[in-house]
Amino acid sequence: MAPHPAQHPQRALLHNEIHARPPEAITAPVAISHLVMLADAAGREASRAHLCDLLRERHQPLPDAQATHLRLDLGAFRIRWELHTEFVTWTFAVPMPAEGFGEREPVGAVAAVPHQWLAALPGQCLCSLHLWVLSTQTFGASPLVPHVLHEDSLIASTVADGHGEVYTDFALHADGYSRMVLLTGGMTPRRLGRLVQRLLEVETYRMAALLGLPAAREAAAVLASAERELAELADAIRTAQRHAEPALLERLTRLAGQVESQYAATHSRFSASKAYFELVDRRIADLAESRLAGLQTIREFMDRRLSPARSTCEWAARRQEALSQRVSRMSNLLRTRVEIEQQENSHALLATMNQRQGLQLQLQSTVEGLSVAAITYYIVGLVSYLAKGAQGIGWPLAPETTAALAIPVVSLSVWWSLRRLHHRLFPH
Repeated sequence: MAPHPAQHPQRALLHNEIHARPPEAITAPVAISHLVMLADAAGREASRAHLCDLLRERHQPLPDAQATHLRLDLGAFRIRWELHTEFVTWTFAVPMPAEGFGEREPVGAVAAVPHQWLAALPGQCLCSLHLWVLSTQTFGASPLVPHVLHEDSLIASTVADGHGEVYTDFALHADGYSRMVLLTGGMTPRRLGRLVQRLLEVETYRMAALLGLPAAREAAAVLASAERELAELADAIRTAQRHAEPALLERLTRLAGQVESQYAATHSRFSASKAYFELVDRRIADLAESRLAGLQTIREFMDRRLSPARSTCEWAARRQEALSQRVSRMSNLLRTRVEIEQQENSHALLATMNQRQGLQLQLQSTVEGLSVAAITYYIVGLVSYLAKGAQGIGWPLAPETTAALAIPVVSLSVWWSLRRLHHRLFPH
């Protein structure tokens, strides 16, 4: 075997990502119950432990600690467990009998699941759906539809390029579950499995996308209040005097903090909702729908009923972004105005300081003149005393004459010495 170069540590994981959560081959007739449990990180790990509890009771192998997907036949039912970023999905499937649908409503697949274990699923139920998959070759048209769905809100279409028909009413029934009926023709088990997975994902991602709607409605009230305060601040800034600007800047800073705090709290939710809405669109497109006479298709229903919620979330996100930019612009404007005024005050202060420095220099020059006179006076006095003493040893000039002659020499020497000292201390 030829030697293989060094492998990237994530190669196998990245390669197998394309096979993550593959659809399961399904043969009709089958009853499927699908639950979506919203959970945080601790709740998602708790769901793994809860799954292990069920498998231990059935003497089944436990999943790997890093596993995010498991499907297993437990005899009485098949289970499919999937770990997602924000939620956990549980899908249960049981085969259905081939007769009796015209007289009674069938039970969901969860009837075969241990009730106590099912009631203890970690997290909060975001979505629960019963899906019955029937073969048109066995059941003809749709004898089950009138028994499980509300006919006044019925939605239906052909799917998979005409190889199946799906019926639903997107309603929560008395048992807390929504319901779908899928009639299939000559579809292979794998293609039927892909179709069922898309239908389940439409409902899952629809509900996950709508998690942004309450956040958008709550944000609307906060944004309206912030916009009103921003308008008041803008008017106050326009007419404000200098002494009021620091208080206005403080109010504007607090408003900016409030807006950014709310933006940080809801941005990830709105981004997730946008991604989920796009997934709903793609899954509906994958259904390859066409119209059944007199009935709305799933796409038409979603476009009409889901678009307002989507627009509300997108509008709230855009409104937050726009408000944040407006607050930022106004903050910059007010700060610029304050900085300009501060610069003007600084210029005035510097001019005053220059004037004071000029006066100090003049005073210093005067003091230097007086210092020259004082120092000259004391030195000439010393010279006079020296002349008086020198007369005894033959100094020819009188002390007064000597002092008079020394005055210009001493004064010039003192003045020159002070100037040199001044230049050394203050070279410029």
